[in-house]
Amino acid sequence: MKDGTPTKVVVAGAAGFVGLPLVERLARTHHVIALSRSQRESSEDVEWRECDLLSQRQAMEAVRGADLAVYLVHSMLPSDRLVQGSFEDFDLQAADNFARACAAHGVRQIVYLGGLLPADVPRQNLSRHLRSRAEVERALADHGTPVTVLRAGLILGPGGSSVQIVLRLVRRLPLMVCPSWTKTPSQPIALSDVLELLCWVLNRDETFAQTFDIGGPDVVTYRKLMSLAAREMGRSPVTLGVPLLTPTLSRLWISLVTGAPRALAAPLVESLSHSMVARDRRLQERAGVPGLRIEEALRASLEEGPAGPPRAFRASAREDLPLVRSVQRMTGSTASPALAAAEYPQWLERAMPFLASEGDTGSRWSIRSAGVSLLAFELDESGTSDTRVAFAITGGELAARPARGRFELRSVLGGDALLCSVHGFQPRLWWPVYVATQAQAHLLVMRAFARHLRRRFPIAGGKAGGAGSPTCR
Repeated sequence: MKDGTPTKVVVAGAAGFVGLPLVERLARTHHVIALSRSQRESSEDVEWRECDLLSQRQAMEAVRGADLAVYLVHSMLPSDRLVQGSFEDFDLQAADNFARACAAHGVRQIVYLGGLLPADVPRQNLSRHLRSRAEVERALADHGTPVTVLRAGLILGPGGSSVQIVLRLVRRLPLMVCPSWTKTPSQPIALSDVLELLCWVLNRDETFAQTFDIGGPDVVTYRKLMSLAAREMGRSPVTLGVPLLTPTLSRLWISLVTGAPRALAAPLVESLSHSMVARDRRLQERAGVPGLRIEEALRASLEEGPAGPPRAFRASAREDLPLVRSVQRMTGSTASPALAAAEYPQWLERAMPFLASEGDTGSRWSIRSAGVSLLAFELDESGTSDTRVAFAITGGELAARPARGRFELRSVLGGDALLCSVHGFQPRLWWPVYVATQAQAHLLVMRAFARHLRRRFPIAGGKAGGAGSPTCR
């Protein structure tokens, strides 16, 4: 509180499994700015703002006026009709946008709910899902706002996607097939405990720039967890260990039985091979939150949640407009966004003689062929900085009219990687033709440009810092 005025807390991912109850809880003592990709009705204490965090401009507007921030975003499903790129890179860009916005508006603290990271596994050997969570931690801290990280494993509560996968397996299978990953130990935590801890660290100076593992009092294998869930449901399925069931077969099996999209099931199953146990629970000791026993937490998970499947089971892709998103990560080069932006049209002319560039990448430029403008760009000065160069797509025969979308290059992870992205682009070509031609050409061009940057501006020693091997994905 400042002079009797409630502190304003912006919650990214406010419409999710953790976000909705957190917003309700925070609204008792704070003014909440709740961010969602869809419109929602605001109230006296909760202001809902529609926001696409993959847009830097929308992120800036969404965070305006906030004193504190909570980040709960994990996007593993498509958000437009065509999506090119991995969920890790989309998550990375969204976190980078949010961190830039928090820094610009003087937000005092970002609280991030991430994932438990096994102590004995090198970062590069983590599953894609857990490696992405760790990258988001870095991205949120890259622009100067103190970040408090709570790392959790499986969160037990009504409506959660991961726990719903477990419960649906138990509910729908009279014979429980248990692959080798079901022997992996985990330390689930109740949703109510997560909410209590998120609120406790908020605006508490001694937690700034700190990372805490959190978990319930019980460590169990996934097989034991399913057995306990079956008992709470009054079921007694037969369990059968199948050591030869591979992760690929496991995710297909889980998707088929539970209805979870493969895009969601795949990274989650990949993570199940890692031990998900808290190193310590010092935060819970300080906060006086020992945690619910696993039976109580499972009981709460079986309570009626939101109607329909979990929100994370439902893709948020918009089908009303044929929009495109593409995020390609480039590593292994020292090129800054401004340098890469200046190099791109020159390289394009040399690599593809039937194309030509016209204009200046510092203002307006276009890609042409046989005298015809294919795509036209205009520098977005408000979105350009030392670590980001952004262009509005303003015209050309390959863009729908009126032209829409943006093309940008940005440095992330302390300069370890460059993200080259297109967002909100609407092609002029008939959609099936676009998907088969222009979309595929874009991927090939970006991969070739990434190779060019590595050759033209190599990193000493041939390594890309902490970003992994040089690549474009």
